[in-house]
Amino acid sequence: MLYPVHIEPGDATHAHGISFPDFPGCFSAADDWADIPANAQEAVETHFADGDAIPEPSGLERWLSDPDYQGGVWMLIDIDLSRVNTKAVRVNISLPERLVHAIDDAARSRHMTRSAFLALAAQHEMECR
Repeated sequence: MLYPVHIEPGDATHAHGISFPDFPGCFSAADDWADIPANAQEAVETHFADGDAIPEPSGLERWLSDPDYQGGVWMLIDIDLSRVNTKAVRVNISLPERLVHAIDDAARSRHMTRSAFLALAAQHEMECR
């Protein structure tokens, strides 16, 4: 499905910022313009990893005058919803209490759930290896 995506262009030292008006709290970045679609797909997969319902795409015209999305450029990105796993699997883990508080603070600052934050962190760690 084609979703509107707002891009804040980067420069030689900053990546392009990717935000999804239809998915509050879902963000990504890409160093190259060509990487934006793949990074957008990955961000959506991670954002909905905890089983939240995926909204239908809104029309781009809805966002054009929104003050939160002034400047930058718009793209319509084809998100493959068949790759988005909406079935959550409950796991039981033990972490130090101070770490749980730090995770919750970081997740809250990104407008994410604890589960979504941990899923994103785990995916990031696996990709860095």
